[in-house]
Amino acid sequence: MIPLRRRMLEEMRIRNLAPPTQQVYVDCVARYARHFGRSPDQLGAEDVHEYLRYLLEERKLGSGGRRVNACALRFLYHKTLKVDWPVDHIPLPRQPRKLPVVLSPAEVQRFIAAIVGLKQRAMVMTLYGAGLRVSELTHLKPDDIDRERKLIRVRQGKGGTDRYVPLSERLQMVLDTYIRASRPSEWLFAGGKSGRPLTASGVHKLCARAAARAGLTKGVSPHTLRHCFATHLMEAGVDLRTIQVLLGHRSLRTTTVYLHIAPTRLAKIVSPLDLLDAPTEAVLEVRS
Repeated sequence: MIPLRRRMLEEMRIRNLAPPTQQVYVDCVARYARHFGRSPDQLGAEDVHEYLRYLLEERKLGSGGRRVNACALRFLYHKTLKVDWPVDHIPLPRQPRKLPVVLSPAEVQRFIAAIVGLKQRAMVMTLYGAGLRVSELTHLKPDDIDRERKLIRVRQGKGGTDRYVPLSERLQMVLDTYIRASRPSEWLFAGGKSGRPLTASGVHKLCARAAARAGLTKGVSPHTLRHCFATHLMEAGVDLRTIQVLLGHRSLRTTTVYLHIAPTRLAKIVSPLDLLDAPTEAVLEVRS
């Protein structure tokens, strides 16, 4: 491993960046170095600007991809190389705020019914029933299921924090059946390789296949089920702060997106027009 790569990985580990984030950042920096054919410590702010222009105009990379590259280069230059020029010299592209795809409860039911296999169904029901990120699901251990307290322990979620989420009776029944049949040891949902957890890509493929079998036109990913969890809780009247805690969001602002995608909750809001004293008949009168 080259010294610069090693230093960057050490800095990321010190700051508790998630392993997938570390890998993405390292890959971004490697592509940046290959583009110029030089080590990043021999390049500067003008080279970064030129590279981001290349990603936009020639690679036609979207704002999300360019933002990830910019974040990786910011980390490299300001946390690893500790350059003296301002971080603003590496601009972060604005990311359009799009509302996430959400299934209705009936669509979730169709989706789950289309899943073949006890393990696969237990995984998907855990994603939806507990609102987990895919990385949190794949790193669950059997003793994270607390049957006495009706809780699931989520270890080292995003940001390196632990949290608890509710264990519903239906989910507990499914997990107990799966555990009795499969007897998992180190990981609740083990991968194909011995001693390794399930991969995120495997869960993504499972969701895509199940959506196709269920005849859903909406794209369904593991994160879609997390969005469904939050939206359906909001529609059931659970307050935003509680949903923030269950999802493990650092900022309430992140959770407010669900205010915009809970149509049944919006439909219950009384318009100020309906509070006026004027009789409807008088308002609707048409004068000739």
